[in-house]
Parts: sequence; C-alpha cells; structure tokens
Amino acid sequence: MKVCKFGGTSLASAEQIKKVCEIVTSDSDRQLVVVSAPGKRSKDDIKVTDLLISCAEKYIKTGAAVDEMKAVVARFDDIARELGLDGTITEVIAADIKSRLSGPVTHEGKLMDSLKAAGEDNSAKLFAAYLKSKGFEAQYINPKDAGLFLSDEFGNARVLSESFENLKSLNDIPGIKIFPGFFGYSKHGDVVTFPRGGSDITGSIIAAAIGAEVYENFTDVDSVFAANPNIVPGAKAIKEFSYREMRELSYAGFSVLHEETLEPVYRKGIPVCIKNTNNPKARGTMIVKERTSDNGIIAGIAGDIGFSILYISKYMMNREVGFGRKVLQILEEQGLSYEHVPSGIDNMSVVLRSKELSDEKEKNVINRIRQELVVDDIEIVPNLALVMVVGEGMRHTVGLSARATNALSKEKVNIEMINQGSSEVSMMFGVRASDCETAIKALYKEFFS
Repeated sequence: MKVCKFGGTSLASAEQIKKVCEIVTSDSDRQLVVVSAPGKRSKDDIKVTDLLISCAEKYIKTGAAVDEMKAVVARFDDIARELGLDGTITEVIAADIKSRLSGPVTHEGKLMDSLKAAGEDNSAKLFAAYLKSKGFEAQYINPKDAGLFLSDEFGNARVLSESFENLKSLNDIPGIKIFPGFFGYSKHGDVVTFPRGGSDITGSIIAAAIGAEVYENFTDVDSVFAANPNIVPGAKAIKEFSYREMRELSYAGFSVLHEETLEPVYRKGIPVCIKNTNNPKARGTMIVKERTSDNGIIAGIAGDIGFSILYISKYMMNREVGFGRKVLQILEEQGLSYEHVPSGIDNMSVVLRSKELSDEKEKNVINRIRQELVVDDIEIVPNLALVMVVGEGMRHTVGLSARATNALSKEKVNIEMINQGSSEVSMMFGVRASDCETAIKALYKEFFS
C-alpha cells in the first residue's frame, strides 16, 4: 500500500481535485490519501486555513463570526458545485463549522485548533464524496475513530506512541481511505493540531503505522531543488536526498516538507517521494535512508529568518559545573525551546525562535540569568537568519568551511555565528535577516555554479 498526501494547492479548486482523483485511481496501491485544506487558487487568493483563523479570531473577540463562517462555507460550496456534487455535502460542511462555533469561549487555543482543523476535515469529506460520485469505493476516516492521539499542546502537538498501533487497523478497511491531515485528538477528546503545515506529518505517521511501501507527497513542483528557485532561478533539481539532508534543509527553510515530517518514516525506513500533482509522470525526488545517486559534495542550501541569539559571557564559565544546564532550565521554565547552543570557554550562545520570545519572556530570561548565574554580560540579538549548507559528502571533504566563509565575505555578509554538528552533514551560519537571500545566493554560486 502507498500513502499519498496532497497539499493545499492540489485541492484548491475543482480542476485540481479532478487531477488528484485521476492520480489516486490510476494506481490501485494508492489506498490511503491524506489531504490538506484547500489552498490558494491564485497568487492573491486566501487559503481556507487563513479564513478559518480569521473566523476564530473574530469569534474569540466578539462571540460571533457570521460573515467569516459564510466565506469558508462558500469556498467549499464553489468547489462542490464545480465538481457536480449536490448541496448535501455543503450542508454537512456548514453544519460542522457551525457546531465548532457554538457556545462560549472557555479556552482560546482549543477553539482556534478546532476551527483550523475544519479545513482539512471538511476537505477530506468533500474529496471522499467526489470519489463516491465517480463510482469508486471511498470513505472519509475520522482521526479520532482511527486512534490518532496527540499531546495536549494546542497548535504544537506531537503524536503519542500508541497511535501507531491504533492506526494499523486502517489496513483492514476496504477501498480508498481519505484521512484529513494536520490534526488529531488529545486523550481528553479535544481537537489538537500539529504546527502549520502539519498535514505532511500526518501522512508520515500513517505511512509508518501501516508499513507503507512508499510515502508519496504531492505538491506543485516536479522535484526538490538545491536552493529555493524563487531566490536562485534555475537552481539544480536534486533526484535523491538522504533523510538527514532533507531534515536539515526543511528545518532551515525548505518549504517542500514540514521539518518534523521525516521522523516516523525514518524510524521505519520508508522512502518518501516528492511528486507534482500537475505533472505526476515526472520522476520527482526521493528521500531515502542511504542515497545511491551522486549529488556532489553539497546537496542543498537553505535559509530562514525569525531567529534571535541569546549571548551570555562569564569569565571561567567552563569551570562552573552545571552552568549550561541552569541556563537551559531557565529557558524551559519560560516555555522556550532552544535551537542551537554553540559555546566557548567563557561564553555561550543560545539560538531561539523569535516568535516564541515575547517581551515579557525576554525580560524574565535576562533578569533571571543575570541574577541567578551572576554573568558578566548578557544580551539578546534579534532579526537573525540561519543559513545551512547541507550534504552527506561534507564529512569527507577538506576546506568547505573556508570556501563558504570566503563566499560570504565576497558579498560582504557578516557572520554572527558558525556551528557545525558532529555528524558533519551541515554547516550553519547565523547572519542578519536582511542578508539571508544574499548569503543563499553566494553559497549556491560557490558550490553549484
């Protein structure tokens, strides 16, 4: 059995859904389909998930969101009518969204996740209805009934281990199963979502649970490129990545897969194939445990903005047992996770996601570290980007760091931080956010041109 996941652009319109139907039904092994919420139909359009977020925000603020709800239902209704479906499915969708907006708001995160999940949930119902209308045996699968249980963290959930055993039963259901991505249920019965883009994660979890032959992730490009083609026009198409390479690149800004996608399939050794809904015959890009194709030394270059660095300096820091642990404990108690911790003998840097660092948390962290650890100097520097150079061949090659830093120097990109993991699969450079694209172009030119 193959698990195939279709992103928002693949389900944005009736025309796209017809393409998805042809892809799914052209291969009898494609029996389990994971769907996203309908995405943009054009550059200026609005994703259904964004409409739902606006709907939730309005309801939280005013206790009503009639116009916003109508806009969501209208998007689904347009697709349904163009697919030749009667009004029954629209009534089902309208009733579902209305039920999510009933009663007082007791927990904002709970309501927001419930509304956000409505995009994928109703997309699955709509697609299942269309397949049935074309004479195929198909059914919508409710994640709660299937046993997809997640941690009780609204907007940032992780799968609970018992889910993998529960989801094995999907193998026993006949026909084509349509499973909504992005969300599951807490043990308390609440809808909880993965981070944005989490439908990729749902597909990976299901592929691992049922022991799929391959996890096909359909998007709107023929393959994955060595760099973002919007930044580097004509970037090289890559036929094959290792799990580790793609994990690093996804973390650093590759938008092809959510960064948490690969863990379940990595554990099971299930290959992932990135394919194009609009050109399904294209070979696509494979993500495997051990790649056989020779991509060269470097597989890809990526960068992402939205980081801050916490700089801490204290003379003789290296002789103070437990110093690092105490810093990380303070961050933990403020609800902050760290990304990287490069350090020296008398200084320590902690890379954080800026979106998690509110003014209040920043103030608390600085005050506590200054008072409890009696540091010489401490500051938080915002507006940074992390740029990654990734490739399995790096560990066997001398002089890559020199080439990378020289390329950045030529373009007058100042390096705030350098970090290389012990596995030597990637080099990370911290640069100013305004220099992110310049750095990506410089590094691509050095290693691919």
